Amino acid sequence: MAGTPVLSALDALTGALFLLTALGVVATRQVLASLQLFIAQSLLLTLSAVLLGIARGSIHLFAVAAITIATKTLLIPWLLRYTVSAEVYRTREIERVLNIPSSLLIAAVLIVLAYVVANPLLGVVEVPFAQINLPLGIAAMFLGAFTIAVRREAVPQLLGLLAVENGVFFAGIAIVPNLPVIAELAAAVDVPVVALVVGMLTRRIHARLGTTAVGQLASLREQ
Repeated sequence: MAGTPVLSALDALTGALFLLTALGVVATRQVLASLQLFIAQSLLLTLSAVLLGIARGSIHLFAVAAITIATKTLLIPWLLRYTVSAEVYRTREIERVLNIPSSLLIAAVLIVLAYVVANPLLGVVEVPFAQINLPLGIAAMFLGAFTIAVRREAVPQLLGLLAVENGVFFAGIAIVPNLPVIAELAAAVDVPVVALVVGMLTRRIHARLGTTAVGQLASLREQ
């Protein structure tokens, strides 16, 4: 079924909020706020998958939505809260390479770059909703990668990596609606394992060094 104007408008609104959550992850000062923004972003990814599933009558997209809810809004946050000590979430200020105004300025440049990159692709991929999801998904990927680069602590860097993965799927569900479920099933296993491992390592680093800054890993030595 072709995408209706109402569904397209709802998907555009969802995409705008999706991008705002990616900007929020770049700008936020606290680990807990970063986690909450990631959960919100994952919910918006789920909503976009549902809207596209309704428009196209694709069971694959509904499966993507269900897997996203189960892994990214429930399992991963629970794993991080279970494995990472409470002191990490009480940290007032996340260590970062750039200040917030500079980070947001670069983020704006990355969003413009994402639209420049997506523009020639839109001429090749002529499918409904791609003009919305593709550039916004690429922008979220860029912002997630930028988050990894400017954060110095393990959990925010992990959330940046997960934001990149969200961006990939936000673009992918519009381009190849019957393929992402296969990749999402793999991510349903791999991503929680990564979150568990990073959470356990972060807890160990914090217990030994009193910080979660990845730059302090060099201070760890075998006893």
